[in-house]
Amino acid sequence: MAKVEIYTTAFCPYCSRAKLLLGRKGADFIEYDSPHGSEERKDAISRSGGRTTVPQIFIDGEAIGGCDDLFALDRAGKLDEMLASG
Repeated sequence: MAKVEIYTTAFCPYCSRAKLLLGRKGADFIEYDSPHGSEERKDAISRSGGRTTVPQIFIDGEAIGGCDDLFALDRAGKLDEMLASG
């Protein structure tokens, strides 16, 4: 199974949706609480190429974007393959 990391904040509906989809896919993931100004948020921004929104999701170190990007991968039939690799 691929290594999945997700940077989130509390009370973020997009973060919740992304985590629910990953859970439905059976993916284990590492969640980083990353409120504004935190070291975790700075790390997410750096790793994602400057994206400042949450969630920021990484599969095997590759930045795939946020919640909408995750759902787009699923609709395109690519998410299961990405999650199975690793």
